[in-house]
Amino acid sequence: MQTIIEYTNTKIPENRFPSRIVSPPQSSACCFSAMEEVGAPWVDGRWLVQYKRCRDCGFTVRAIVRYLPDPALGAQLRKILRTVFQRMP
Repeated sequence: MQTIIEYTNTKIPENRFPSRIVSPPQSSACCFSAMEEVGAPWVDGRWLVQYKRCRDCGFTVRAIVRYLPDPALGAQLRKILRTVFQRMP
């Protein structure tokens, strides 16, 4: 997983989304209530992810929004369930 976030204590936090974000390496107390979404969510493998950044201190993380189910596995499950329910009286 590649990221545009650079974690450092030597630079001022900076949001240059979508090319780069400079973030402190650790969260602060303000991050609990001041996190906001940066950009739109995107697909990375089987995950929908999005950057979240603290409005106050600039701490940024790559957050998982949700897992994306496997369409082939879902189709296989639907086929099995149809077969089972067709056999029921």
